[in-house]
Parts: sequence; structure tokens; C-alpha cells
Amino acid sequence: MFALKRYTEDLINLLFPDLCNGCGNLLYRGEKNICTKCLYDLPYTDFHLYEDNLVAKQLWGRMPVNAAMAMLYFKKGTKVQNLIHSLKYKGKTEVGLTLGKLLANRLLKSEMYADIDLVIPVPLHEKKLRQRGYNQSEYIATGLAEGLGVAVGTKNLTRNKSTESQTKKARYTRYENMQDVFSVKNKTDLLNKHILLVDDVITTGATLEACGNVLINNGIKKLSIAAVAFAE
Repeated sequence: MFALKRYTEDLINLLFPDLCNGCGNLLYRGEKNICTKCLYDLPYTDFHLYEDNLVAKQLWGRMPVNAAMAMLYFKKGTKVQNLIHSLKYKGKTEVGLTLGKLLANRLLKSEMYADIDLVIPVPLHEKKLRQRGYNQSEYIATGLAEGLGVAVGTKNLTRNKSTESQTKKARYTRYENMQDVFSVKNKTDLLNKHILLVDDVITTGATLEACGNVLINNGIKKLSIAAVAFAE
């Protein structure tokens, strides 16, 4: 029976090869979504170990944050971009779960993230959600929450306005573009809790700043931030 199952799996893999979402090479038995070589070669930041890392410094003076980090450095044309692109635009939602679990493994080694009560993903506007079919940050947050053993809240923070792409905007323009974009629902679920806000890629931090300030103004005890990648 086991031999038949293995033969069937091998046949399926031959007809529909499972490829690494980082490098595009064939995945071997036991590998899932990201190959072992990519897992070792990805540009990890170790920001979870340092309070004054680049992400945290970027947010200093903009809102009170307990801790902030990103797991990987993001550059165009790299494996990290391939992973994010697969997650956001190719429907590979399982990549988000895998990246979330990798994030959790790092946060478990940091005392700054020891008392998280609730993980909240940066929300998409309903128009973008209909177009894409899912929120990529929600899958990252789900994998992360599972790894930390805490709940994930997908209904507590909502996006009220659909904004233009932030990619090519200057920092101040991004900040202006994000004013009054987010609001809180089910405020009682957030009161006096340590919230971990999760995104895919941090650039200027304008989106996280807008989300974070809304959460802080609605009675949370403490705010921390985690993302898959940081674009310098």
C-alpha cells in the first residue's frame, strides 16, 4: 500500500513537477514550497535579536512600538522577490503560510515578542481583495500565529479606502496617502492586548504607521511589528 502511494506521488510529480518558489528548481521529496538550498541561502536579517535594527529605527518617532523586525532583505531580481511575487500574484498562498512559520521560529527566540496576544495582518480594501481573491498578509499572519500558538484576528482592522500604489511615491506623499485609511472593529477584542501587526514587505513604513496608530488609539496595551522582508 505504501509503495503504491509513493508510486502515485512520483507519477504526479513527474507530470506536474513541484517547483521551488524561490529559485524555480525542482523540489525534492520532503521539501515544500521552498527548497532546502534557498532556505539556507536567503538573506536573513536577524533583526529579531536587536531592538535598534533598521526597521525599528525607521519607525522611531512615528508611533510607540515595542519591537519591529523583518526577516529578509528585499531586492529586485532576487529569490526574495520571487517568493513575494508567487504569494501576491500567482496564487501560491501556501508560500505565505511557510514564510509565516519561518517568521515564528525567529520570534520565538526573542524576548521582545514573548507575550503576543493577537496577530493582525495589514488588511486589503474590499476592491483589491475581490481582484486578488485573498490577502497575502493574512496567510503570513496565519502561519505566524500558528507557530506562536496564538490567535489571528482578520476582522479587527479594516481598510476603508482604496489607495494608489505606494511603490513609487516619496515618503511624505505615502504618509499623506494613508491618512484615515484604516479603522478598528470589535475594539473590545483589542483592549489591553499585545498586538503583533504583520505585513509582507516594509518600504517606508507608511502603511504600518497608519495601521499602528489606529490600533494604539483604540486601547491596545502594546504594539509590535513583523514582516517577511525589508526593502532598504
